[in-house]
Order: sequence, then structure tokens, then C-alpha cells
Amino acid sequence: MTTTLTSGAATTSPVAAASAAALTKKRRIAFASFVDENYLPGFLVLLRSLALSNPSVCEDFVVLHDDLKPSSIARIRALHPRIVLRRVNAEHYDSYVKGDQENYLVRKAYFILDIFRLRDYDTVITLDTDMVVLDDLSELLKLREGLAAVPQFFYGQHKLNSGLLVIQREYLSDEFCARIDAVGRSGEYELDKHDQGILNAVLDGDFVRLDSRYNFVKRRLSGDKPVPDDVAILHFTGRHKPWQGGEAGYGLAEERWREFKLSDADFHAAYLSRGGGLHHDLIVHYGTPHVARTGDVEMARKVAAAHIASGEYQEAVNILESVRIPVDEAWPHEVLGHALMSVSRYEEAKTQLLLATAAPNRAATAYSRLAQMSWVHGENAAALEYATAGLSIDPTHRSSRLWAQRAATVPAQEQGAPEDQLAHVAFYMDRQGNAGDKLLPETVRLGFGPDHTSRRWHSVHAHRYFDRAALDRVNARRGLVIGGGGLFIPDTMPNGNSAWQWNVPDEHLRAIDVPIMVYAVGFNAFDGQSYRAGRFHESLRLLVEKSSFFGLRNHGSIEKVRALLPAELHDKVRFQPCPTTVSRQLVPGWTDPAYREDTVLINAAYDRAGLRFGHDYAHFLAEMAKAVRAIGDHTEVQCVAHSLDDEKMAFDLRREHGISLPVIPMYDFDNDEIRELYAKTRLVIGMRGHAGMIPFGVGTPIISLISHPKMAYFLSDIDRPEWGVSVHDRDLGAVLTERAIDILDNHARTVADVHGRQQELWKVTEANAADLRKILGA
Repeated sequence: MTTTLTSGAATTSPVAAASAAALTKKRRIAFASFVDENYLPGFLVLLRSLALSNPSVCEDFVVLHDDLKPSSIARIRALHPRIVLRRVNAEHYDSYVKGDQENYLVRKAYFILDIFRLRDYDTVITLDTDMVVLDDLSELLKLREGLAAVPQFFYGQHKLNSGLLVIQREYLSDEFCARIDAVGRSGEYELDKHDQGILNAVLDGDFVRLDSRYNFVKRRLSGDKPVPDDVAILHFTGRHKPWQGGEAGYGLAEERWREFKLSDADFHAAYLSRGGGLHHDLIVHYGTPHVARTGDVEMARKVAAAHIASGEYQEAVNILESVRIPVDEAWPHEVLGHALMSVSRYEEAKTQLLLATAAPNRAATAYSRLAQMSWVHGENAAALEYATAGLSIDPTHRSSRLWAQRAATVPAQEQGAPEDQLAHVAFYMDRQGNAGDKLLPETVRLGFGPDHTSRRWHSVHAHRYFDRAALDRVNARRGLVIGGGGLFIPDTMPNGNSAWQWNVPDEHLRAIDVPIMVYAVGFNAFDGQSYRAGRFHESLRLLVEKSSFFGLRNHGSIEKVRALLPAELHDKVRFQPCPTTVSRQLVPGWTDPAYREDTVLINAAYDRAGLRFGHDYAHFLAEMAKAVRAIGDHTEVQCVAHSLDDEKMAFDLRREHGISLPVIPMYDFDNDEIRELYAKTRLVIGMRGHAGMIPFGVGTPIISLISHPKMAYFLSDIDRPEWGVSVHDRDLGAVLTERAIDILDNHARTVADVHGRQQELWKVTEANAADLRKILGA
């Protein structure tokens, strides 16, 4: 079922209703253990060792249990922020698991068997509770195929040791569970190790073999041998566990286990003192009680910075306001200033940032934030002064240079009279900014007529505070257009007035008395990203109530926004495609190119890389290398960079895979040059939203590299899901090559298909244009 391309009430498509993870196919990874009261001390040590040995890793941890006490569950949750509790289905196995039901090994068999019934994850890594993690597990997290385990050390390579398993989606299936069930009921397995016996009987040696460092059994250290330096997971097999008094002859091994037998206070301090990239969830989970207990200002700063990085600005304010920051501690003042300005407490933020300027190592950043706040309030002279101060301390400071350029820009003289103009709220991109966002405001205006200049338009930058003076200027115009683009996103120029990109207080939004037209805006949250629910919902509802026209650029956004609104407002939310997708119809005098260059352009995006790629960036890059080589045998491949950061793909392909690609700096192009380049190539393979929509709009075939739900939304709207492939696809290189070569070999047919799909979007745009003319009395 596909979404009907109408401007009014939309039929919900499966893509629109799907979760973000389902659309991007980002791998969902979890650790899992079976835990009972007897083995709880071992599990608590395991959790601490995992965090301290892999401080940047925080995935769900599934705890299977049959009867843990509430106090035990509380202790577990205190050590990990993403605990998922599941009871083992003991009754299901009564008919075939033999032995004493109180025996841990028998109950653990329930765990192994129930693990394969998990359906919420793509990769599950099981860890026995008598293990301790000593080193990096990133290689396990990158595994994507098969069922992986370490072979049993004393019984040859044919049998696995089930203490650690890395299980992929194809084994988390009803079919594999049926095989397990059949063996379990037959009793044809080793009785001393129910879990290993059943699995080895089912697999019969068919598993991916891991190095023994990932399940290094204690018995190899008999005679008090030291633990080898390269051991990643030490497994205390046998009856005598370290928390039960241990076993003679293994003293050095048990010392490694005791390294992680820490009090909560010592554990929190140990984690927070780790260098390198600490995971946001773990910093917050351990840092919050640590700060409450100690009042540690530096740790409060770290926790606040983690909150800011995830868009949790009020939480950052809260934790820094809970401690007393000495006047001469510049960095905490700077971070608190950043958090305060992000919730629109501007005067308090200014005080904090001025305190931070006293320290040379924080002054440039503090001055750049002061410049930003001044610019937000329309105080260009002050913004330039602050930015210049930042550059005087660090001439290479990029943010200070950006704000100096913005503050020094003299707005063009408006040529039209207010009564002849529409006001236009948009994100007006800087020079060398994102090429798609640079093109967008002009293209939105073309949706209202051929004149996109100041004769007909009054610009309102979405990121500037919409004050009383701005309100008066808007109310002097014929109407207000808001859009397009992904304005509904929480972390681009955050503010506390609306919690989305337009920095507008409710009282000023409520006072707008000209028609408001929201045009082709997108709900732009990434998989794993959230809004400050209360403030955003209130602002969104008021905006919909006030709008005469409320058009979103895809049906996925429509479903997301409707879910946040009361039912009586649902019908106001309609479909308005991004105008870049119909550029051939909108651009005055447009003609399709007489020829196309024999090129394929590839774009990758690196903003919010963790949300885009998860643990799969190395896989993505290797698969792209395969595709670039294969497509390059057919057609010249070039890298097109919408922003400076997009050039990273070319750098990484050269460094990691020896592939050199020409780089086109589209961030330096003007709007006509952007359209012309995309119109004259044969195919665009793009990750950014507008690396798909702009070429499509000028009639060029596309393949989308899906790392964000919006691309799947767009392809669903045009009923061409096959024009997209997830960056997480296991066979990305082969799939991309096959589809690209097919398009190149059948180019005329595909271009005609693009034109046909575009015509459907144009019909919607024309119907909406008729409604907009009525609203404006034209």
C-alpha cells in the first residue's frame, strides 16, 4: 500500500507508520545475560567491567531471570541505564530440560534458549555472569554475519563455548528456535552442559570462530599464571567462583576480577576519570549521583556537556546549578552559559560566558557564544565585537569567524513595499554552508510566484529571536510563509521559546494577525533523537491552530506531527512536497539540459555521525569502496560535498581503501550552479535529503543512501522505495552497484520515470497553490 499523493488528508503508508529504526535499518544491538540471586555478585562485576573497559559503549542489556528480588533489580539498574528485564519461560522447557530445576546450569539453559526468541534486536551478544571484560569489544559489535563464538579450548574446534555468543538476526528467528526445540525435546545432547549441549547439537560445528581472547577460560591459567595482556573477556568457568571464595591456583586471574569489585562511589569516580570518548548515557547515569554526592564541579561540567550534546539543555542547566562554581573556573561557566542560552535564559547566559572569557583556553569559545547571542537578538555591532575578540585570542577559531561574517553582512536593501510583500521565515544559509539549505528559501518562494527577490519578500531568519519589532514588521506584510526544510529539529540553534528552529515565543506567535502558511516543512529528528516534549508540543499546537495552511513535505512527517496534536487539528496537516522536487516546473525558463556528462555523483553526510552510522561506519566505507570501484568501471564517479564535512568520505576512501575521487565543493556554488550540476549528471547517489530531492527535481535519477527516516519517507511518497538502500545494508556495495548499473544502462527509461513521479508531486503543489491564492486573496 502506498500513500495517495493528495494535498489533503493522507492515507497512512507502511513507511510513514514505521519506526525510525525500521526505516533506516540501523542495527539494534544488545548484550544479554541470565542472572539469578546466586550469580548476582558476578553480574554486578561484569557490568562494571564492561563500562570501564568499553567506556564509549552503551547498548541495551537484556537481563533474563526467573525470580530476582526488587532490591537486586535496583542494584542492577544502578549500574546500567539501559537494562531490559525479561523473565525466562521456564514452563516451556519443563518437558525436555533434564535435571534439578534449582540447578543454575539448567536454569541457564532457559536463558540460552529464550535468547533466540528475542525479536527486538539485530545483533545480540551474550555474556556469562562469571565473566569479566578486560579490553575493547568493538570487533564484536561490528560483526554482522552468522553465529559467532569461541571454540571450546579443551575439546577441539568443532564445539563452541556458549559463554559468549554473537548472534545475528537470522538466528533470532522462529525457524532456528524450532531447531533448538526439536533437539531439546529429543534429549540428544550432552547433559552436563544443557545450553552448550543443545547448541552444539543444533549447529554441528557451523559457527563463526572467534579468537580465544574473547572467551578466555580460567582453566588455561592453572598454576597461578598471569592473564595475558590481550585477553578481552576472562571467563571463570568451573564450580568455584571469585565471589564464592575462589579456587587455589588462580590468584592472579582472580585479582583481575577483584579490580571491578567496587563500591558505587568508587565505580562512578573510576568511570568519570576515564579519558577518550565516554558514552552520553553512561556519563549521565554515573555522573548525576556522583555530583549529587560530592558536589564535584568538574564532573558536573562533564555531565552537563553530555546533556548538551544530546539536546538535553534544561538537564544541563539543572546539574550545573546544583553545584557552586568558583568564579575562576572558566570551563563550567562556559558550559553553563551554553546551556542557559539554549533554553533562552539569555541574560544569565551572558553573565556566565563573560566569566568564562577570563581564561585564555576558554575565551574564544565564550566570545563566540556571546557573539551568537547578540546576533540572535539583532545586535550586529555587539556580535561583531565579541567575535573579533574571539579571533584576537585564536585566529583559527571557526565559530568566531562564522559569527564575525554573519554580523558584518549588510542586508540587501528591500525593494518592495510592505503591502506587496510576504514575510518569509527560513534558515538562510551562510556562504560555504549546506548547499541544500542554501537553495531552499529561493525555491520555496518560487512556489508562490516567479519573483523571489525582496520586491515580493521580506526575510525573517528563523534563528533570530522573533521580538516585538519583528512581529510588527511581519504584521505589515500580506502574510507569513514558514519553510521549507527540516525546521522541526531540536538541536540546530536550540532555544527555549519554541524548542524547534524558529525562535518565537508563544505570545508573539499568537499576536501574528496576517495569514500564516507553513510550507513544505519536515519533522527532522534522527533515529535516536528526541524533542523537549512539553515546550515543542505547545508551540507546535499553537502554530497549527494559527496557520491558514500547514503543509509538510512528506507523509512520514505528517504522521509524526499528527501524533502530537489533538484529533480536531489533524485535518489541518496536509501534504506539500518540498519545492526542490519540482524545480523543473518552478524555475522560470527552465529547460532540460541538451546533454549530460558521463558522471555519477556520490554524497555522504557526517553531521550526527553516531546517529547515522552507529557501529557500522567501517562497514559502510568498505561497501562504498566496492561500489565506487564497480561503478567506476562503467562511469566516472565523483564526490559532491554539500558542506565542508561531506568531504570526509573522499578522505576516508583514499586513506582506508586507496581510492581517489574528485571532490566537487558544492558548498561554494550559487543556486543556479547547484541545479545545473545536478541536471547534467547521469545519477546521484546521496545521503543528504537534498542530495536526493534537488537532483530528482531537475530530472536526474537518484539512489538514496538512507541514514535518516526522511529519505525513506520521500521515496515512499513517490512510490519508488527501490531507489534507496540503507547505509547499514549487509550487502550495500553489491546492491548499490546493481541498482546504479541498471539505471545507467536504462537511463532514458529511468529519466522518464523520474519525470512521471515528479508530475504527481506537481499536481499536489498546483492544488495547494490554488488554496494559497485564496488565502492571500490573489
